[in-house]
Amino acid sequence: MNETEIVKSEEEYLAKVYRRFPVVAVRGKEAVIWDINGKEYIDCMGGYGVALVGHSNPKVVEAIVEQSKKLITCHPSLYNDARANLLERLVKIAPKGLTSVFLSNSGAEAVEAAIKVAIKHTGRRKIISMTGGFHGKTLGALSLTWNQKYRKPFESMLYPNVKFARFGDIESLKKELDNEVAAVITEPIQGETGIILPPDDYLKQVRELTSTNGSLLIVDEIQSGLGRTGKMWAHMHWNIEPDIVTVAKGLGGGVPIAATLAKPEVMNSLKVGEHSSTFGGNPLSCAAASATIDFILEQNLPRRAEELGTYFIGKLRTLSEESKYVREVRGLGLMIGIEMKFNIHEFLNRLLEKGIIPLYSSINIVRMLPPLVIKKEQLDFVYSKVRETLSERDWLQATKA
Repeated sequence: MNETEIVKSEEEYLAKVYRRFPVVAVRGKEAVIWDINGKEYIDCMGGYGVALVGHSNPKVVEAIVEQSKKLITCHPSLYNDARANLLERLVKIAPKGLTSVFLSNSGAEAVEAAIKVAIKHTGRRKIISMTGGFHGKTLGALSLTWNQKYRKPFESMLYPNVKFARFGDIESLKKELDNEVAAVITEPIQGETGIILPPDDYLKQVRELTSTNGSLLIVDEIQSGLGRTGKMWAHMHWNIEPDIVTVAKGLGGGVPIAATLAKPEVMNSLKVGEHSSTFGGNPLSCAAASATIDFILEQNLPRRAEELGTYFIGKLRTLSEESKYVREVRGLGLMIGIEMKFNIHEFLNRLLEKGIIPLYSSINIVRMLPPLVIKKEQLDFVYSKVRETLSERDWLQATKA
C-alpha cells in the first residue's frame, strides 16, 4: 500500500478516537523513526513512553523471534518457562517487598487489578485518587482518572466510591481519609497532566497517613517506571515503600504486557477465579519483557536517563530565560514537560516538519518521553529545533496565551 492508501484505510476503518499526526511510520531504530517516504524523525513521543529501550531493540527482537518458534500462547493455568524467567527478573528489580505479581496486557488492566486487590484485602469500599491523576480509560481505571473530558460521557457507569484529593496538598488528603478508604492511588510524577512533580515531602506524608489509617498505597509507575526518571522507580526519589505498584508501557520493549506488583499478603487476598487474564503472562510477551529488563540493567538505563535528563532539562531551561513564551520546564530524567504560554497545536506541527515527533499534554504543554537510548547529539538537535521554532514569531504572535 502507498501512503495515500494507508491513510485512507485508517481514516475509514479505525475508530476515530485518536489525535493523528500526518506521518506514516514504517520503520524504527533506537530513537529514530522513518516514514514511508524515508524521512527521518527523532522520536520524542516514544509511543507514549513505550519505546523505553528503543525501537526494534535487537535484544528484544531476538527474544521474540526465538520464543515465537517455541510457544506463543500459554494460559497461566499451565506453567511456562518464559513466564517463570520473567517473574524472577521482575521480582529482582521490584520495589522492596513487592514479590507477588499479576501479569496483564496494559496499564489500565494493571490498575484494574490493583483496585480489586486493594478492596479485597482491606474489606473497605473507597478509593482516593488525585486531581490531575490519570490511570487509564477502562471503567475502573477511568473512575480514578481526574480529567472530566474522559469521565463525563460515562459518568453513570463509574465506580461511585472514589474521592479526589488535591495532588501535592496533604491537608486535602487528610479531609478525605477515613476508615472506609481501601487505598490511595497516585502517580509519583503526574504524566498526562503535564509532568507535575510533588512537593519534596508530600509522598512521604501520604505514605505515613495511609499506614496510620490502615489503607494501602498504590503507586502508578506505568509511565514513570523502569528507569525513565533516573531511578528504577520514580517513587524511589522520595524514599517511600508502596503496597502496590503498577507497571506497563516500556516493560515489553514495545510488546503489550503489564504487571501489578504487591506484597504477598496483599495479592494473596484474591482467590482462584476472582481475577484472571487470558493473554496475561503469555510466553511471547514474557520473553520480550525479560529481554527488556536485561537490557535496562546491562546498559544501566536509569543512570543514562539521569545524566541525559539533567543535561537536556538544563538546556531547555535556558529557553524560559530567552523566550517570553516559555512558562516553565520541569521533569526528572527523560520525563519532561515544557509549559508554553500559547496553544501548541501549530508548534507541534512545525516540530514535526523539522523532523521531531512530539508529544503533548493539554493545549499548552510539550511533553517528551524519548527512548532512554537516545543520543546526546539527538537531544541537541531537538533543543535546537524547539529553540528555532520559538523564534518564528510570525505564528507565535497570533497564538500566545
